Amino acid sequence: MRPIRILVDSFADASLTNAQMGNAREIVSRLDPARFHVSMFLLGQPDPRIVARGNTHLIQLPQRRQTVRILREFLWGAHQLLFYMKSAPASRCYLTLRRKWNDCRTTIGTIESQSDLRNEAFIDPEAIRLWEQTILRCDRLYSNSKSVQKSLEREYNLASEIIPTGVDTRFFVPDWDRPPNSRTTVLFVGSLRSYKQPQVVVDAAARFPQADFRIAGDGQLAPGLRSRCADQELNNVKLLGPLSAEELRKQYQRADVFLFPSKWEGSPKVILEAAACGLPVIARNNYSPETVVHGVTGYQAASDESIFTHLEELLNNPGLRQDFGRNGRRLSEKYDWDVITDQWEQTFLELAEQGELRKAS
Repeated sequence: MRPIRILVDSFADASLTNAQMGNAREIVSRLDPARFHVSMFLLGQPDPRIVARGNTHLIQLPQRRQTVRILREFLWGAHQLLFYMKSAPASRCYLTLRRKWNDCRTTIGTIESQSDLRNEAFIDPEAIRLWEQTILRCDRLYSNSKSVQKSLEREYNLASEIIPTGVDTRFFVPDWDRPPNSRTTVLFVGSLRSYKQPQVVVDAAARFPQADFRIAGDGQLAPGLRSRCADQELNNVKLLGPLSAEELRKQYQRADVFLFPSKWEGSPKVILEAAACGLPVIARNNYSPETVVHGVTGYQAASDESIFTHLEELLNNPGLRQDFGRNGRRLSEKYDWDVITDQWEQTFLELAEQGELRKAS
């Protein structure tokens, strides 16, 4: 059997921290090279795992006119499947032009957030239009959770299948043997933007001075959060800034509780990473995160007050934290990237076969 040829519309660069690009690299690095030939774009230094993978072609992009080079690959590259289509001008142009000829290649779009983008003031209307003209025009759509799937159907009447986001459970591991913290440590990881609600973490720090709070990430709210902590003399809060994967793992392993008060998500990677490291998780129920089982691996909270109630319960009960953490670790193993990549491999095989049948008919 000849390998299925896949063009992944993403970058192989190790330094790019965008969540979707990271997901694409995790999948590609695990795809069976005997069954799948993969092409990816490259700007700088590639992820070593992608380099080590056999049957992989890295397409070096120029400093200028990158859209032209990407579009050329879309139009004339010898690919059967186009995976992880980006919301970008090259994708829009290709998806418009392909209607003019019998292009039997299959385009695959991934939906990794809620689809009610027009209700969110922080999203630029032009970005929404570009998303609608690219991702939503793909032949096949895949959501990463039931909540995301329902949102897509509700907002656009579009069907999608579900393949979840994964986690590397060999990298994100608990440190069960570390000595207990002298003060319970609560961790938040995410961009410091309004919808992520990092200010609720600072609210919690003011309410629970007996605990320490760590905020990992950067964004437009960072200066205001620092000023507030200084003005209120909240010495139990540390803003850590952006962290490397190694540094982030250490923070998960040193923490006791993961607090994620974001209001607008799909299936956040950080929740799985925290669970894989043995942390109980508190998240909101706005997007019904399947990776938090209420009362088993943590809590899904309906309001700020509910968040604080559940946090107080965990702060006061080390045994409960340990039970939830161990349950969360077991749950995360069901989402290991090896398991998720197997699902993608089966999907690629089926889509390639359907494409061959269309070509023959």
